[in-house]
Amino acid sequence: MAAKHTGLGRGLGALIKDTPPAVETPAPEASGKKDGITRIPIEKIRKSPWQPRREFAAEALDDLTRSVQERGILQPLMVRQVGETYELIAGERRFRAAQNAELKDVPVMVMDVTDREALELALIENLQREDLNLIEEAEGYKLLMEKFEMTQEHVAQRVGKGRATIANALRLLDLPDSVKRLVAEQKVSPGHAKVLLGVDIPREQELLAARVLAEQLSVRTLERIVANLKRPAKKPRGEKSDIPDSHLQYMTEQLHQHLGTSVRLTPCKTLANGKKAKGTIEVDFYSNDDLDRLLAMLGLTSL
Repeated sequence: MAAKHTGLGRGLGALIKDTPPAVETPAPEASGKKDGITRIPIEKIRKSPWQPRREFAAEALDDLTRSVQERGILQPLMVRQVGETYELIAGERRFRAAQNAELKDVPVMVMDVTDREALELALIENLQREDLNLIEEAEGYKLLMEKFEMTQEHVAQRVGKGRATIANALRLLDLPDSVKRLVAEQKVSPGHAKVLLGVDIPREQELLAARVLAEQLSVRTLERIVANLKRPAKKPRGEKSDIPDSHLQYMTEQLHQHLGTSVRLTPCKTLANGKKAKGTIEVDFYSNDDLDRLLAMLGLTSL
């Protein structure tokens, strides 16, 4: 009688709700079955299309490869049979290490699971054991929602997290690709990313992220910078702007969108004594390259 397996390690049963226990099925061409674990040729295993993890640290993978060469695979991979091959559900890092170590076969548990269960198992196994980076985690949640029409609340229930955690993770996917890479590489912290999400212009988000790296800005400092960018200029008493506020705001936004950076537009004013005061346009740039970009937009070149 086939043994039943209900989880992927400590705590999984509590994380996957309403999912029936996965049942091990016989594996053709398998050998040496023991305690529900069997061995199959590594060439018959293919990667899962549901795998949330995209990148593995090269140094850590090299270390694992050396360990596999010396001791073999100590923890079985989890697979499901698809036709004549086996689709990897959990354990891709071990699978890659086994390939690098040129193993002929590997220990596996063959599970009888649906596409939905395979995706959930793959995501949760990574969350528990391999620490997905924030972007991979968010992409995993998004995949659950899109593939299986789940709400944020449903995803939260399935992975044992709060809905706010899911919502905040998904917001990271609104960042430009270059900023998402920095978050994934842990060069920009979640706190910095949250502040950058409050900036409307993608180009400005990229420039501020670059400034975070170059100047080692704290989250608090970045918050002040973003707040200053959004703060409208105050009018001294008795002054009258020659341009209506609504028109001024529209023109400022147009310049903001066109130049891809923060712009402060101060109109000409009529002072309390009746005299005229000049207006100004302030344009922010964050590096020499950014200055060159702005000059090029104006048809100018730097020295």
